Amino acid sequence: MSTGSPDVFVIGAGVTGLTTALVLLEAGLSVTNYSAEPPHRTTSAAAGALWGAHLVGADERVGRWGIQTLNRFRELAADSATGVRELNGLAALLGNHADPPEYAAGLHGLTAADPATLPAGYGTGWRYRAPVITMAAYLDYLVDRLIAGGGLLQIGRPLRDLADASAQSAAPVIVNCAGYGAKTLVADAALTAVRGQVVVVANPGLTEFFVGDRNLPREITYMFPHGETALLGGTEVEGDMNTEPDPETAAHILRCCAEVEPRLADVPVLAHRVGLRPVRPQVRLEREALTGDRHVVHNYGHGGAGVTLSWGCAMSVRDEVRALLG
Repeated sequence: MSTGSPDVFVIGAGVTGLTTALVLLEAGLSVTNYSAEPPHRTTSAAAGALWGAHLVGADERVGRWGIQTLNRFRELAADSATGVRELNGLAALLGNHADPPEYAAGLHGLTAADPATLPAGYGTGWRYRAPVITMAAYLDYLVDRLIAGGGLLQIGRPLRDLADASAQSAAPVIVNCAGYGAKTLVADAALTAVRGQVVVVANPGLTEFFVGDRNLPREITYMFPHGETALLGGTEVEGDMNTEPDPETAAHILRCCAEVEPRLADVPVLAHRVGLRPVRPQVRLEREALTGDRHVVHNYGHGGAGVTLSWGCAMSVRDEVRALLG
């Protein structure tokens, strides 16, 4: 049993767990954030991260959560220390499409691109402005705010199940933000890992983001500038649990990105990252009774939209916790 009894024990220190812990803390609750991995070793650290719902199950709440998060990111973009910036960019689609992608609807500056300006092979493009988050800086920002506000970030052994979590903390409410770890923590058979691999390179001068379809399944080409570096991707491989970078996949990502942006040919490679996106048919955000007067509020299964939905989902968790604690 850990010393002290916070109001809330949040499991998971990725973007969902940290944001949820911070929102609960700012609501006046005492919070311990517990994780088996430090923030920079979570799946969130491998994210691009461009605002836009991706690989997330159908749910009428997703739109509201996304807009709430978008509004918060626009506020955070005023402070360079957050790692959040609004950038212009291009979403390119194969073939001809009359309507913009759903994830871009309503964003600033949304306009159809002149087909003559699109990379070879793309038939339709949409230009718009959206938040792009440098995750290393952003995770540090969230941790700093959590600690400065009196929250506790605790790194420990993996938790076996909710009974194990209950023994770890006497908090009346546990919040499950374990991402793909919920597969074991709550034995969720509906949760699937979708592996993503990216490459971090020295930025040759990119100032706009790019996201483009590919003919091959399980692939998407994207590039996100982050100041002196750029993050290139990527893959979407369902059920692949390998968290080690694959050299052939990395080389393929570099080739595909260089086809779209020739300045990326032969750029220095700085790092390789792999993350397991926690995909399920629907985001699980709901309360569940445990033994005695204790409860768990689940907040996982965001797929590739963990960053995009983070603040909105955290606000919904706050409302659930407030109801439970009266």
